[in-house]
Amino acid sequence: MSMVCQKCRKQLPLPPQSILFRCACGNMIPLGNSERSLPIQEHGRFSSKMRRFRDKFRRNSSRENSRSPSPSVSPRLSLIFTKPAPSGKRALLCGVTYKKEKFRLRGTLHDVHSMSDLLVRKFNFTNDSILILAEEEAYKPPTRRNILEAFKWLMEDLKSGDSLVFYFSGHGLRQPDFCDDELDGFDETICPLDFRTNGMISDNDINDILVKPLLPGVTLHAIVDACHSGTVLDLPWVYKENRWVDNRPPSGANKGTKGGKVFGFSACRDNQLAADTSAFSAEKTMMGAMTYTFIKAIWEIPDITYQGLLDHMHKAIENVNKARCPLLKILQRKIDQEPVLSSSEKFNTNTRFKL
Repeated sequence: MSMVCQKCRKQLPLPPQSILFRCACGNMIPLGNSERSLPIQEHGRFSSKMRRFRDKFRRNSSRENSRSPSPSVSPRLSLIFTKPAPSGKRALLCGVTYKKEKFRLRGTLHDVHSMSDLLVRKFNFTNDSILILAEEEAYKPPTRRNILEAFKWLMEDLKSGDSLVFYFSGHGLRQPDFCDDELDGFDETICPLDFRTNGMISDNDINDILVKPLLPGVTLHAIVDACHSGTVLDLPWVYKENRWVDNRPPSGANKGTKGGKVFGFSACRDNQLAADTSAFSAEKTMMGAMTYTFIKAIWEIPDITYQGLLDHMHKAIENVNKARCPLLKILQRKIDQEPVLSSSEKFNTNTRFKL
C-alpha cells in the first residue's frame, strides 16, 4: 500500500502504524496507531518532534483505554453544574478554542455566542436554559469530563415535549472502528480541550448518551461544526442527493432512540474537513463556515424547512468559493465541505425547521 506525496507526486510507502490528519486550520494532528494499514495520505514531512508527540499520544491513549470503560457504560460522574436542567427547552453549547495549542481555532467562541443569540432571540430559549462550555472565565472549560457532565445535565429528567439542542464547535477526528459499527470502517469523534491526555468522545459514546435514551415526545437537534462530523451521532439515516440512505451498522446494533426524534446537522461528510474561516466576513472575523451559513439561513428565511436549510448552506459555501479572487486562489483556500443532515428516522425534509 502506498501514498502520494502532495508536493512532488511521487508514490511513497505508507507507514503501517501512523495515522495523521490535517485539519482545516492547516495543522497536523496525529491520532495514535492502529492494527490496520490505512490509506491515509500524509502531507509534508513527519518530523521527529511530531513523532515524539505521536508516541506520547499512543502511551496516553493506551493507559486511558486500559483503565476506563466507555462513559456511556460507566457514567460514574457527579453533576458539577449548579443550575438545574429546566423542563421544556434546554441547550448545551460547546466551543473549543485549544488556546495553548498549535492547532488553535479562532472562530469557536464567536460561533457559540452567535448560536446562543439565535436560540434566545429566534426560538425563545431563556438564558437559564442554555449551558455554555468555553475557554473564557465566565464559563467552565470544555474538557472531556465537563462535556460528559454537561451531557448528563442535558438529558436529566426528560419529559414528553422537551426540545433539546447540542451544539459543538471544535476539532473532529476519525479513528479505526473495530466493532463493525461503521459502513466506512471509521468512528468519528469530537475533540475536547484535553483530548490529547484524556481522550476524545466517539460517535458511539454520543449515540449511547444523547440518542438512545430519548423518550417519545422528546426532540434533539445536534449541530456539529467539526471536521469528519457527517455521522458523528451514528444516526440510522443520512440524507444524500435528496433521498434517505440507510446508515445502520453492519453489526446490527441499534443506534436509534426509545421513541424520541433526533435531527443532526454536521459541517461536512465523514471524509471531509470543516473550515474555520473569515471568508464570509467583511471585517475578517473568524467563524465556522457551517455555523455561519446555518444561522444566516434561519435569520433570512423565517419559515425555512430542513431541505431549505441544507440547500441554503450548500449554496452559500458554493458562492463564497466562486467569489475568490482569481489571482489569490493559491492563498485563499477553497472551502471543500458539504453539510450533512442525518436523522433517527426518515421524515419529509420539506417540514418546517423549528426548535
